[in-house]
Amino acid sequence: MTTTNSNSSVRMTMPTLRTAGALSVAALLLSACSSDTLEITNPNTPSVAGASSDPQALQLLATGLLRQNRNSRGGFITETGRFGREAYIYTPQEGRNTSAYLIGISGQNRLDPAGFAVGSWGGPYGNLRDVFNFKNTVAASGSLSAEQKRAALGFAKTIEGIELLTVIATRDTIGAVVQINQDATVLAPFVSRDSTYKYILNVLDEASADLAAGGAAFPFTLNSGFAGFNTPTTFRQFNRAMAARAAAYYATAGGGAAAWTRARTALDASFINIGATTAAQYNVGVYHPFAAAPDAPNPLATATNTDLYAHMSIDADAPLKADGTKDNRFLAKIGSRPTRNAPQGLGVSSSLGFQIYPAITTSLPIVRNEELILLRAEILLATNDKAGAITMINNIRVNSGGLAPTALTAASSDAAVLDEILLQKRYSLLLEGHRWIDMRRYNRLDQLPRDLTTGVNAHFVARVQPLPQAECLQRTGQTGALAGPGC
Repeated sequence: MTTTNSNSSVRMTMPTLRTAGALSVAALLLSACSSDTLEITNPNTPSVAGASSDPQALQLLATGLLRQNRNSRGGFITETGRFGREAYIYTPQEGRNTSAYLIGISGQNRLDPAGFAVGSWGGPYGNLRDVFNFKNTVAASGSLSAEQKRAALGFAKTIEGIELLTVIATRDTIGAVVQINQDATVLAPFVSRDSTYKYILNVLDEASADLAAGGAAFPFTLNSGFAGFNTPTTFRQFNRAMAARAAAYYATAGGGAAAWTRARTALDASFINIGATTAAQYNVGVYHPFAAAPDAPNPLATATNTDLYAHMSIDADAPLKADGTKDNRFLAKIGSRPTRNAPQGLGVSSSLGFQIYPAITTSLPIVRNEELILLRAEILLATNDKAGAITMINNIRVNSGGLAPTALTAASSDAAVLDEILLQKRYSLLLEGHRWIDMRRYNRLDQLPRDLTTGVNAHFVARVQPLPQAECLQRTGQTGALAGPGC
């Protein structure tokens, strides 16, 4: 099973090819051909023997990390969108695009051997294996300066934190695997949600320190989605934005006051602009760019993804402006589509679609200033500055939504202020991967709509995304079906 590409200058062993190192996928592959070697050119996920002395190879490695992170982003958004009742994917011939996300047994999705509803796992862990290889390559380099090594490591550790945040945000109480072993056949253990968040925050802080000592430039070039954040100094602001998000998630998952303080410190060092009033200022941030072939198109593009529909509650719940018309964000992001229903009676009809990503070249946000302002509102509310939180809310209501200022005051209840924060996040960050996670963080999943409430196809709201069944079978040494959602 040895393959040779005569034009290849890159040597890659099987454990490097999109494997997690700590996961069953790696072990399953290796059980089939444990001693085989591939010699191929793969610019997307390269593991380059000799990259430590080849600047071009280091560029390939860095580009591969960003590309792999991008490859998972669209799936993460649609999966969390379905769990959080933002979106449906109504494929005429495939009911599991509805049933696997909305219809459960005993109130939770089961592990699905066909792979429905179990995304945001193999992609992140494949990239974590390549982060591991990247860090080793940088450490072994004899051509990079000390500053360049710190810059490169800060970049890689930031990607590491982002990938693990995706995993724990979707698996929550199941926990995650944070350790990547040199030997990809050795399965690393799951650790708790608490330990996972602590690891993420620590690795992002390590990355921040590396970037601060990383000099004026990276020893590679970042893509156009990082415009304005493509030096160690400016990339560190992006790192701090992601650390603020992670710390806020941890604060509502047991981290408490210390995590809220950590979130505020990180946010203050990010690129947040609380004086923003225009769409351009709200949209400042870091994105994944897309393009026509031979690059990849935006998978959520309105022009091509005709199966992606909006949940009708987005229309029913949209705030109204003073003239009685709907919120500007609703008007900009939602449009009419031919009415469609899920096959086999698994869902309810929708006549709404998204206009957020109109073309295959539209970028997907990783984090934007508008999110950071609303994250600041969360932090201020949690740290007893209700008036400050309301100021942040009104910034978004008035300038992004076209709404009147809220009637809330410092005398209002914390619950009422949080209601308003979550409402603004719902419309400001629509189809960006936040709604389901936010509602779970604040124990409000029961407030999400269940479109079918009776019969064998009755809907439920999942708390966690299930693990891939192959992962559990490998870890438990079993065959056949397992119930899940965890091992």
